[in-house]
Amino acid sequence: MGKQVSVWTIGHSNHSIKAFLEMLKEHEIQVLVDIRHFPTSKIEHFKEEQMAKWLPENGIEYVWLGKELGGYRKGGYRKHMRTKLFREGIKRLLEIAQQKRICLMCMEPNPKYCHRRFIAAYLERKGIKVIHITAKGQKALLNFKS
Repeated sequence: MGKQVSVWTIGHSNHSIKAFLEMLKEHEIQVLVDIRHFPTSKIEHFKEEQMAKWLPENGIEYVWLGKELGGYRKGGYRKHMRTKLFREGIKRLLEIAQQKRICLMCMEPNPKYCHRRFIAAYLERKGIKVIHITAKGQKALLNFKS
């Protein structure tokens, strides 16, 4: 692995399409990886079939890896992380991340309360930088701090 690989994460929460896209574009995200086990939502535009339309229309690829990386696992997520299925999902994720800027998406806005935190910790142990997108205008703040 030559270059430093980074992975972003986001929770769709109840954002409008416009606000959600602004946050992704601010971080120059090219591929959104949906890691919801059940890729549906009470919010119509966050249903898988809708996202698979409006994301590409706005220049962002949509990939669903919920089968491999989704939450709600029998026996808990830590146990799931020891499975071949989980490792396959991570391998696929890193293959994409080598080529393009990717963002993992679930529903919960705060990664602290989402299974993204387990994936983030796993990736960080592998030397991958993880950035959690939590608000619009955050990139400017991140750049200002450094």
